[in-house]
Amino acid sequence: MTPAAPAAPPTPVAPTTPTTADAATDQFVGHRELLFSVVYNMLGAIADTEDVLQEVWLAWSARNRRPSAGPVDNVRAYLVRIAVNQALARRADISRRREAYVGPWLPEPLLPGESDAVAGGAEQAEQAEALSMAVLVVLETLSPLERAVFVLHEVFGFAHTEIGSILGRSPAAVRQLASRARRHVRERRPRHRPVPDLHARVTERFAEAALGGDLRALMELLAPDVTLWTDGGGKGPAVGLRPVHGRDRVAAVFAAVARGLPAAGLAVSYRWVAGDPCALVFSGAGPLAAVIVDLIPDGERIAGIFSVTNPDKLTGGRRASLTVPEEP
Repeated sequence: MTPAAPAAPPTPVAPTTPTTADAATDQFVGHRELLFSVVYNMLGAIADTEDVLQEVWLAWSARNRRPSAGPVDNVRAYLVRIAVNQALARRADISRRREAYVGPWLPEPLLPGESDAVAGGAEQAEQAEALSMAVLVVLETLSPLERAVFVLHEVFGFAHTEIGSILGRSPAAVRQLASRARRHVRERRPRHRPVPDLHARVTERFAEAALGGDLRALMELLAPDVTLWTDGGGKGPAVGLRPVHGRDRVAAVFAAVARGLPAAGLAVSYRWVAGDPCALVFSGAGPLAAVIVDLIPDGERIAGIFSVTNPDKLTGGRRASLTVPEEP
């Protein structure tokens, strides 16, 4: 009797691989936080940033649906290039809107969730300094190209050659833009980063003094040449259409504000907004103001106060979750 032939080995099962669409989605989601940070630092507005990311996603997914499209060697650089150029294209529209804006315009604060209280904010304070409100205000004075180069190089560490590829400029031109932007920022904002715990303590002391109408405590906290910016956009409470300069005038403003506050119904929550501790003031069920203070270099005195009271910048301030926008 002829022995039976040995059974053939089982056919190997090919590992499951994601479809092209799934891979494209994973790549976009994996880089979305970087894209959000780059675009937000270029625009300072959350809704515009989300609109840009929607355009990036649509362009990326459309490319990956084309049969003739080859592989992308550097997905990160490719997506950043789309995002930066979309953001630059949007700057003209943003500039037109700001020409009609009532009073000072401040970047929209990235209001965190409940878990991001000041007590746990030290790690967040390690983010790049350009995320701070004071630096974002300075970045508003740069040209769009200078700001793009500054954000990409100084904050996110892109090389001049990479930035040249993103912007369609030569490395020499990028170096010139970077030098001008860096000089401009340093002239208006000395590079320093307050100790996070100290910055948070001063923020709390300031909020307590300002809301409590403690003029003596305010005078002790404010630097002689302090400046107050209030962004109400014509919709929220603001002290004027121009920044207020000088310790006496700023203290007088907050003393007057304290006298006009209701005796009850106010609450303060201390959060980290990007790289800054923030006093988030609530009136009733909704936020009334997001207040951020900037300290003098190597000191405890307050050099700048940024108060955002425009309700449009407070109700939608929570950062969107890292999800992929739906295609139309």
